[in-house]
Amino acid sequence: MQAVRVVVSGRVQGVGFRAWAARQGTELGVAGRVWNRPDGGVEAEAAGPRVALERFVEVMRQGPRMARVEHVAEQWFECLEVPRGFQVTG
Repeated sequence: MQAVRVVVSGRVQGVGFRAWAARQGTELGVAGRVWNRPDGGVEAEAAGPRVALERFVEVMRQGPRMARVEHVAEQWFECLEVPRGFQVTG
């Protein structure tokens, strides 16, 4: 199954970014997880249909209202195990 890893930098911690990203993933029908990075960024991995994942990357570029997204890096890969649901970790 297709998957994407997204690393977002800017003002993305302390603004509800992880919970927002998990809701967006759930609404788009993708599964995965999202967590804070030690460098102040947020990282997410999501798996699902390519079209839904592309939309997920688009919304991650926007972020929630209180966030200020400065940079987004994406890495596409094939996922062997499909996660269930979308979880906030770390």
